[in-house]
Parts: sequence; C-alpha cells; structure tokens
Amino acid sequence: MIRILLAEDDESMRAYLARALERSGYEVVSVATGAQAVPHIDSDRFDLLLTDIVMPEMDGIELAQHAAAVAPDMRIMFITGFAAVTLKAGKAVPQAKVLSKPFHLRELVLEVERMFGTESLTGLN
Repeated sequence: MIRILLAEDDESMRAYLARALERSGYEVVSVATGAQAVPHIDSDRFDLLLTDIVMPEMDGIELAQHAAAVAPDMRIMFITGFAAVTLKAGKAVPQAKVLSKPFHLRELVLEVERMFGTESLTGLN
C-alpha cells in the first residue's frame, strides 16, 4: 500500500485531504506542521510527501528539502494557494509536483495516481 505523509496546517483541509486519500486506497499519516513531519520522515518510510508550502515553524519547501536529503526515493507534491510561492517551490525542489488551491479532490487523487501508476479504489476519478 502506498503511504503518504500529509503536512497541512489548516485542520479542516488536512482532515478533508486525508479522508479522500484514504478512501482512494492510500495509507495517510497527517500532521499540522513541517516540524511535526520531520520525525516521521526520519524514522519511517513514506512513498509521498504531500505538503502545504506556507506553514508555521517550518515551511513545506524546507520540509521537502529535508525529505529529499533523508529519503531521496520519496516523491514530493506541494499544495499551495499562493501562486508566487509556486515558483520558489519549483526552483527549490525541481522534481516536485505543485498543485494549486483551490483544486478538486478528483485532481489530487488523479495526480497521486499518475505519480505511482495506480488506479483509485473508489469512484473519485
């Protein structure tokens, strides 16, 4: 099963995304900040880091750079509502996918499926 580490500071968005991904057949561990995600990256294995870019304590770009250093095989997808930050993310972590808010859950699931060549277990797509 594909394991996803979700870092999103907006509680309702985090719950919404986690639920949608779990319903699509993915295992999701969710945290509220980049700083909370670091111990998970350091001690566990995930296939995908799905992270908001703008977060308190440690932003998603710093988190992705840490993940790339510690777990180079982990794929990275940023989610953001700030267009200007998208450019910064693309330069800092060029292999990462960036999904701009607002997006439909179907888009998120399809992007994850494309990354791993999988098909959703639900009718979201």
